[in-house]
Amino acid sequence: MAKEIKILIVDDEEDILEVLRYNLEKEGFSVKTAGDGNSAIKKAINFEPNLILLDIMMPGMDGIEVCQKLRVMPQFKDTIIAFLTARNESFTQITALDSGGDDFINKPIKPNVLKSRISALLRRVKSEDAESRMGVAVFGDLVIDVEEFRVTIKDEDAGLAKKEFELLTLLASKPGKVFKRQEILNKVWGHDVIVGDRTIDVHIRKLREKIGEQYIQTMKGVGYKFDF
Repeated sequence: MAKEIKILIVDDEEDILEVLRYNLEKEGFSVKTAGDGNSAIKKAINFEPNLILLDIMMPGMDGIEVCQKLRVMPQFKDTIIAFLTARNESFTQITALDSGGDDFINKPIKPNVLKSRISALLRRVKSEDAESRMGVAVFGDLVIDVEEFRVTIKDEDAGLAKKEFELLTLLASKPGKVFKRQEILNKVWGHDVIVGDRTIDVHIRKLREKIGEQYIQTMKGVGYKFDF
């Protein structure tokens, strides 16, 4: 799969670009780099990457603006964009997601951890959304049967309630994507339904009890994502 995947890395620090490029090319990915926002947009148009690793803090055009400009171009509507950031504040992460980003990766990051995060994000390249797919979505021991409205774990029925199923299906529709809390509330409970602040947390806890802890990650202060 790596040979088919093109990754664009954007960062104004040359040493970071070289380290990331070296480790990803060693895995067989096709990699291009850019040191600023303007060249990132030009290279993205010519290179057509499957995944963009985009630094937030850059002089001139920052990563947020680059992401916004790319997202209005039809060819980048579904491109995976993961922000690289040394800042851990929730408002920075929320702003990154609001601009069209799919995930954020904190710097510095170890090469093995980066490869794992990229692998999780790239699973979306070769699969359609579970919500729109006819049939079954399989994630190891976890099987989501969209048509039959049924989830099994190790061939045993997980016994999910309706909202638990809808929540899991939403998260699993885009593995690696961070879903913000408000987005989850809107898509699972609807805009017109008033629920308590801890509604999502309670349902996530119940899901983890039924399918295991490993599939759903908490992004503190931001939301949740499905990881496989």
